[in-house]
Amino acid sequence: MRHFLDFEKPLAELEGKIEELRHLSNGNDINIADEVTRLEAKVDRLLRQTYAKLTPWQKVQLARHPDRPHGSDYIRELITEFTPLAGDRGFGEDRAILGGIGRFRGRSVVVLAHEKGADTETRLKHNFGMAKPEGYRKARRLMTLADRFGLPLLTFIDTPGAYPGIDAEARGQAEAIARAIEACLELTVPMIATVIGEGGSGGALALAAGNKVLMLEHAVYSVISPEACASIIWRTAENAQDAAEALKLTAQDLLKLGVIDAVIAEPLGGAHRERVPAMTAAGDAIEQALRPLAGMDGPNLRQQRREKFLAMGNRGL
Repeated sequence: MRHFLDFEKPLAELEGKIEELRHLSNGNDINIADEVTRLEAKVDRLLRQTYAKLTPWQKVQLARHPDRPHGSDYIRELITEFTPLAGDRGFGEDRAILGGIGRFRGRSVVVLAHEKGADTETRLKHNFGMAKPEGYRKARRLMTLADRFGLPLLTFIDTPGAYPGIDAEARGQAEAIARAIEACLELTVPMIATVIGEGGSGGALALAAGNKVLMLEHAVYSVISPEACASIIWRTAENAQDAAEALKLTAQDLLKLGVIDAVIAEPLGGAHRERVPAMTAAGDAIEQALRPLAGMDGPNLRQQRREKFLAMGNRGL
């Protein structure tokens, strides 16, 4: 059953009517094709009108949509012969970050992806995509593996942020994130990072300091969540919409600011409506970004990545 966001309620009503008419037609052989076609055209028109003027807060809601493809979906769709690799070789396995070796369109790669989970059971299993230190240390281990064997690194970012619990802090959460960012910047192989949903704080940046950073059209990427920002600035989370506007967290804003390199168009209505086309579009963008980097040598790849991040902040709002 499709999940509709608050601003999609008019669409929900129309699509509900279409389903009712189709059910009526199937049960009584009544020809209602013309009415269904008229309603479908109305849905398409309303979709275009709604998604042409989304606010930053609505984009936050879309980025968190429960039906949106997650990291494991991108791995299944884009990576063949995937072999998962687990554990940080120091404490344990963190299922909030998936990693392994596979082939991306014929090219051997190392893959890292946040995974939020799709239902209550899997969300608990993957800790809602919030990694602990062992997750970032696993990521660093696989980055080192990619570097050692000369394999490009592909990352898929979708996390509300690193896990803020006491146990994570006790095991060195901040240090683990900093070391993962350091490992990204030290790589001598191409690294393509793609924000597929929610890119939250250092928990996202730990996997996102790449030669190219791509974002899906309705993804968000920010130093802090709108709710947390509102709680600090306005002392209440009720101002989350104002915070989302001020944070410039949309793909379109971040492209203008030079924080990301490209925006990947999503199907009309968002990636959750047309999951396979959305993932295919992401794969095409990754392939396009990877192609010129494959011909660069290691020192130049590392230098390009460092210069890219040092140059951030030079563009005006």
